[in-house]
Amino acid sequence: MQHEITSPAPLLKDDGSLYEAGYAKYPILVYDRSAIKAGRMRIKEWDYYLIYNDRYAVALTADDNSYMGMMSVSFIDFGRAEEVTKSVIIPLTNGRIRLPASSDSGDIVYSSRKVKLSFTHEEGGRRLRVLFRRFKGKNDFECDFLLTDEPRDSMVIATPFPEKKTAFYYNQKIIAMRASGTVYHDGKKYKFTPGNSFGLLDWGRGVWTYDNTWYWSAAQGSVGGHTFGFNLGYGFGDTEAASENMLFVDGAAHKLDRVTFNIPKDENGHEKYTEPWTFTSSDGRLELDFVPIIDRKSRISLGVIMSDQHQVFGRFSGRVILDDGGELTIKDLTGFAEKVRNKW
Repeated sequence: MQHEITSPAPLLKDDGSLYEAGYAKYPILVYDRSAIKAGRMRIKEWDYYLIYNDRYAVALTADDNSYMGMMSVSFIDFGRAEEVTKSVIIPLTNGRIRLPASSDSGDIVYSSRKVKLSFTHEEGGRRLRVLFRRFKGKNDFECDFLLTDEPRDSMVIATPFPEKKTAFYYNQKIIAMRASGTVYHDGKKYKFTPGNSFGLLDWGRGVWTYDNTWYWSAAQGSVGGHTFGFNLGYGFGDTEAASENMLFVDGAAHKLDRVTFNIPKDENGHEKYTEPWTFTSSDGRLELDFVPIIDRKSRISLGVIMSDQHQVFGRFSGRVILDDGGELTIKDLTGFAEKVRNKW
């Protein structure tokens, strides 16, 4: 069963538990950090933008995990199957970065000797500017993007954790905004144009339990003359009320039921992330093949803190069924799929 949230309300009740679990097509529940009843060092807030075309991708992250914050930049070259990621860690932030309570308004501005970052709203779109000094060797990274044509619908999910009533996951994914801008990286200039470049936002606020694994996949581009994208995911929390699986066609959402990421494994049961995957849905409305290009993998283990991440970029092909029964055929659509386990 997929429960849609349709009435505005605060995100949390007076006892800190979720007011209503389910999905929505815009952020109808209102987040208020001061209403959280869990320990302050458990709060996690982030804004993650991914901008790409068929050749290059840029990922920009601002997050505040309370015990630490992070400003991160990645540049991915699909043709070379290469990527560079650099981050600045800010200790004991505990909300000091002041990430907005809504994705619709409020800006993020951060400045240090190493990195200057701003995610701002302006008339007609979202402006993303970053300067990261000595990003690769002695060369700085610099970007200036404008994201426009924000779709009418987005994927919004409010998920509880059964083992702790004051834990929750409140997330919005805005898929397939048009992107334009310029990137300076490793002494070269890269242009992104709205005809073939798209951007997505992963906006999240929540309190998580200690040990979680999630699966997430998204893609965006042009399919059959339509602006198309999807968001697929599962893994942590109690998703009985709703999944976060949606298709987007020209800004309109089409809700899917459960989706499974079929990652190939070797004879010992270890995932083989760079070999072809498949994706299937319980309602028979999605069948996709995924051919990887590059695995952005990272593993950190520092005592009680551990993170094992695989974000795999590649091309999707297959078919999807829309709410009205119409079918779209997908061929070599650029996107990514990831599996991440965190203890933090």
